[in-house]
Amino acid sequence: MDKSLENLIAESQKIVFFGGAGVSTESGIPDFRSVDGLYSQKYKYPPEKILSHSFFMDNTQEFYEFYKNKMICLTAKPNQAHLALATLEKLNKLTAVITQNIDGLHQLGGAENVFELHGSVQRNYCMRCNKFYDVNFILNSLDIPRCECGGIIKPDVVLYEESLDDGVVSSAIKHIKNADMLIIGGTSLGVYPAAGLIDYYHGNKLVLINKSSTPIDAQANLVINDSIGKILGEAVTSYLENQAHR
Repeated sequence: MDKSLENLIAESQKIVFFGGAGVSTESGIPDFRSVDGLYSQKYKYPPEKILSHSFFMDNTQEFYEFYKNKMICLTAKPNQAHLALATLEKLNKLTAVITQNIDGLHQLGGAENVFELHGSVQRNYCMRCNKFYDVNFILNSLDIPRCECGGIIKPDVVLYEESLDDGVVSSAIKHIKNADMLIIGGTSLGVYPAAGLIDYYHGNKLVLINKSSTPIDAQANLVINDSIGKILGEAVTSYLENQAHR
């Protein structure tokens, strides 16, 4: 149990969590860049090409074959990290979750104020009329998913060659600027422009929880190289127990 993390949580009222793929891998969702990740597997095209805007437009059926097989994992359940963050939000300690993940597990775990920088597989829209379709409609489509109006349905996921949503980015920056504590977890901080958002934090409670080192370890006030779910789960549980005994 890391007492220093628990103490920082106790002292803070505006915690923001910034998370990456390592949060989801503990729920069984594979990441992209690890030894066993998608980028290390062999496909007809590289995954970064398949998951690009131009490939989606030019090879929609092949895009969906890969996307449905590799990008959607509805059997995954929220882990200790998701649940701990939702608890901190309910305690009015956590003001925002900012995530690079597209699986929707933070919301399934109970968090409400979630900013999804790269979108979500849970949301899909017709490119012609903008009608919403859920993820099950995509999975159950035998061919290219099409709207009742005939338009092609596109996942609300930021593909390569596409820009992040300005509104989501602006809200994320605002929360990071106002945070009295920033916890960065499950990310090597190698994906830009998302990773650049942490530069907006100017407080003195910067916590890094990641199994491997990151480029900003030296800037952090606390670095923990361990499982994000284990560390957050233990810290929040201990914090709750101490509060109960007061």
